[in-house]
Amino acid sequence: MPRIIPIRDLRNTMEISEMAHREQEPIFVTKNGYSDLVVMSAELYDRFASIARIDQAIFEAEEEMKNGAKAIDADEAFAKLDAKYYG
Repeated sequence: MPRIIPIRDLRNTMEISEMAHREQEPIFVTKNGYSDLVVMSAELYDRFASIARIDQAIFEAEEEMKNGAKAIDADEAFAKLDAKYYG
């Protein structure tokens, strides 16, 4: 269940910080009854950002395939990576 708090509760910074770290879920902040901000721990943000980067890479790869890119065998891909990064 998402945590929703009014903007006036942001005065309690220590409590909000503890809640964000303890629950590891976004905290939705409302202003005049409408969604205004989202607060989360840095760890949770990093996790979301990592997932977004992976999703973006998958999307780009799918677009390349739609536009005629040729797929290569996984063994060939790993061999190229080994050669590039390990000589």
